Amino acid sequence: MHEPDPDLIPLEVAGVRRQLPGDDLIVLLHEPERELVLPIVVGPAEATSIAVAVEGVVPPRPLTHDLLRDVIEATGNKVDHVEITELLDGVFHAAVVLGSGVRVDSRASDAIGLAVRTGSPVLCAQAVLDAAGVDTSGGEDDREIERFREFLDSVEPEDFEAGEPPGPSP
Repeated sequence: MHEPDPDLIPLEVAGVRRQLPGDDLIVLLHEPERELVLPIVVGPAEATSIAVAVEGVVPPRPLTHDLLRDVIEATGNKVDHVEITELLDGVFHAAVVLGSGVRVDSRASDAIGLAVRTGSPVLCAQAVLDAAGVDTSGGEDDREIERFREFLDSVEPEDFEAGEPPGPSP
């Protein structure tokens, strides 16, 4: 087993939610110790794939993440863990770390989809969690949650594609 970086924080996949009014699909990753949630906007195909796996539904034919899992296992390897490594220009970057120690660059949504299917841990760089995590403990932090809701109301999926920071234009 490959030892993950100690600056990586374990997260739990809490599920996929539709955020209104824009109908954005968001994967929620939960860090229970500090009561943080890391929301990651994903596409519809990835959201469906993750939600299906979280619910334990086994499709009659393999979905893309099932196929990737099967290919990794057929080559005698396994997924050790996945890492949410950085947040650049509003885009989450990730890596799939195999049991052999090989790291494979990945979109965060694909890494999460694979982790859910393999039962592998999802780890997140402390800097990413500090930058994008939302405190859900309540009290004074309710303002932070409201600020996050305002951010979600103003962000568009295209904001994550063009390399521009998400949110309203100045």
